[in-house]
Formats: sequence, structure tokens, C-alpha cells
Amino acid sequence: MKSAPTKPARPAAATPAAWLLKTEPEVYSIDDLRRDRRTGWDGVRNFQARNFMRDAMKVGDPVLLYHSNAEPPGVVGLGRVSGGPRPDPTAFDPRSDGHDPKSRRGAPTWMMVEVEFVEKFPAIVSLEVLRAERRLAGMPLLARGQRLSVQPVSREHLEVVLGLARAARRA
Repeated sequence: MKSAPTKPARPAAATPAAWLLKTEPEVYSIDDLRRDRRTGWDGVRNFQARNFMRDAMKVGDPVLLYHSNAEPPGVVGLGRVSGGPRPDPTAFDPRSDGHDPKSRRGAPTWMMVEVEFVEKFPAIVSLEVLRAERRLAGMPLLARGQRLSVQPVSREHLEVVLGLARAARRA
């Protein structure tokens, strides 16, 4: 009797070492996080980003904070996931820009995590600097058309970005 051909095993996806969270500084900046010490990372309305927060982010994971729609855009500091996934209350608030009338408290569509402040970098690690760094090839942030507000960061890429931030501190 012939056995059915087996499919080759898919390699397990690498677990991200860190995350990159985009924020617009006029909405919520690294200085706001430093002042508040911690915040719920609410208002994310993309299913893939939501899934990262809900299924993959763990308490203690490092977070690179990235100012988008800024001049220049870039990584401005470091945070840490300080609270696991929970329903995003802005989805239930009709006065919120994040309101989603289809989301129900008993079956929430949108989730958030809590993020705490770790440090503000002495200088922004600009998108231009990130793009020029060959060791960051393959970093999701640098992919053409990448607009996701929550992105995984590999251990190697995290170390390179932190090294660039440390070099700015010494300069």
C-alpha cells in the first residue's frame, strides 16, 4: 500500500526579540510616554497589528518607539511591554476616533497591550540612517510599502538599532 506523500515541514517562524511601535509625535510621543511612565497602546485598527499584540507580544518584550509623520521619521526611544493583551476600550467609546460599533465587549475585535517607558535616545535614529545600515536588510520597517504600526523586530536588528542609538549618545 502506498502512503500519501507528506508535505515538508514548514520551519517555525522565528519568535521576535522585540517590537517596533509607530506613533505620530503630535498624537502621542516618546516624551508623553516618559511623562506617563506607561500607557495602553490603543487605537490600532489593523488586523495583523492586532494579532501581533494579541498573540505574540509578551510582557517584558522590548519595544522600539518610532515617530512617523515626523521630520525626520525614526526610532526615538525604547519601551517595554508591561501588560498583556486586553480589549481596547476606545473601540467601545462613541466619542473616540477608534470607535468601532461592530466590536462588542463580550467579543472584542480590537486589542491593546500596555507599554512602559525605558529610555529616550539622545538623538533620533532616522529612517535615512536605518536605510543606510546594511545590517538592517530584511527589517520589516524598511520594506517598500510597509505601513504596519506594530512590527516584529529580530534580535539582530534590535542590537543594530540600539548600537546606532548608543553611537549617537557618544557623538
